[in-house]
Amino acid sequence: MSNTHSKTDPDYLIVGSGLASLSFAALMAKAGKKVKVLEAHEFPGGYGHTFVEGEKYRFNAQLHYVWNCGEGQTVNMFLKKLGIEKTVTFEQYDPNGFDHMRIPGYALNIPSNKDELSQRLSNLFPDHTESFQKFISEVWKTATEIEKLPESLGFSYVISHPLKSQHLFKYRNSTLQDVFDTFKLPLEAQTLLALQWPDFLLPPGKLSFFAWVTLFTGYCRGAYYPTHHFEHVINSLVKVIKDNDGEIIYQQRVTDFILDKNRVTGVKTIDVNDHTVLREYQGHDVICNIDPKRAATMIGIDKFSNSIRNKLEYDYSPSNFVAYCVVKDIDLKDFGFGNWNLFHSEQTDLNKSFDDMYDRADYSAPSFVMTTPGFLSDDNSDCPEGEQIIQFLTVANYHFFHDLKIRDASAYRKMKKEIFNAMVDIVEQRYIPNFRDHLVFKMLGSPTTNESFCGSPEGNSYGSNITPANFNAERLDHKTSLDNFYFCNASSGAPSFTGTIGTGCKLYEKLANDQVLNKNKS
Repeated sequence: MSNTHSKTDPDYLIVGSGLASLSFAALMAKAGKKVKVLEAHEFPGGYGHTFVEGEKYRFNAQLHYVWNCGEGQTVNMFLKKLGIEKTVTFEQYDPNGFDHMRIPGYALNIPSNKDELSQRLSNLFPDHTESFQKFISEVWKTATEIEKLPESLGFSYVISHPLKSQHLFKYRNSTLQDVFDTFKLPLEAQTLLALQWPDFLLPPGKLSFFAWVTLFTGYCRGAYYPTHHFEHVINSLVKVIKDNDGEIIYQQRVTDFILDKNRVTGVKTIDVNDHTVLREYQGHDVICNIDPKRAATMIGIDKFSNSIRNKLEYDYSPSNFVAYCVVKDIDLKDFGFGNWNLFHSEQTDLNKSFDDMYDRADYSAPSFVMTTPGFLSDDNSDCPEGEQIIQFLTVANYHFFHDLKIRDASAYRKMKKEIFNAMVDIVEQRYIPNFRDHLVFKMLGSPTTNESFCGSPEGNSYGSNITPANFNAERLDHKTSLDNFYFCNASSGAPSFTGTIGTGCKLYEKLANDQVLNKNKS
């Protein structure tokens, strides 16, 4: 096939159907552009996809909940642009406690109201009332500056606008732990506030303060779950693409990019089911949802500018261990579960707990999150009547699991069971006695599962690691230094369900010169 484009080539050849590129594709298709999406998996959506097991259970990959779904916020504006805001709707978690935090001796339900949060912390730790008030005030001031930061995100803006950016300048290299220490919060309070760590897969000592602020305050404005589960969200985007003459071709794994001098003109693929079937696809513009570092390696890192090469020097986020479970003849609502998430840690020191699990594969005192999607929506299509889904998630080291699986498959399976049993032991001790007696289905996923089914290098869950070194004003964006070739994924924008939708929207805005998101920043 020639490298010159034909009239039948799509306007946008989109490689990968993760949420960022799927959002971009839906917007472009709705705008009348011809789009073609290539996906290696049999399902669209990347980490947002849904799979069926046991012929009757539907699980959303990983563990997700959403923020910025309110009127005039990112997800809402995106859906309005597509005209599907009436059919793709969301249910709000309990605003009086959307995340329930539990450590031995302490319990804190995180409310949507920041003043109520400060009061609850003060009730638990009355000697630190003033510190909590100052800390929470600082968090919300920082969040406001982040929201008003221009999209260019240049550090020069922070320097040249000191009054508008004093918190951005002050905390630009800070971890959440650094700020905890600045305000001298008691360790137990730190743990309760940082117990959302599975949302980042980083402990406070490594997590970017800016990333924590963005997510924490975002959820406080409203934490949501799709009315008809995440599968409906993904399928609705696919429908927009197809209804507007777009195309999605599954089980096509990209093996190479096609270049003409400094221009990416297309890709080469291999059929996942039949490796003898090789194809080439071309497009006027190529949108890359593949991990940027992996794509750049495939193309040749020397083809990129020094500036882009430097931005590609990120490290990957940690991976996770997830247990998809179903229970029967029991109502989890009777044991403290509802339309909220439950985060638990056996250790008060989250930094130590994380290091034990991630660096030493020691899960004897684990920290993890539990969620019950059946209580988040009235749509019970994910499992039969009388049964309830509960999912568990914690951190796991890709290299440990990868090497163990190659070296000893039996030991690999045994390790997965050990981690699951460690979490279930805690569940039976502290939440649901005899939980195992009611367990009718379980499936365990490790970092190598993530790599296999979601194509994530090293099984990473969020693309680039969410540390101060990676999550900053000089973070990689859509620009690649190659002509007609653009990055569009979590590492070239923002991670999370909302973040990746925003990434797709912003790239659409730049290429279509059309507004989706609210630009009313001051």
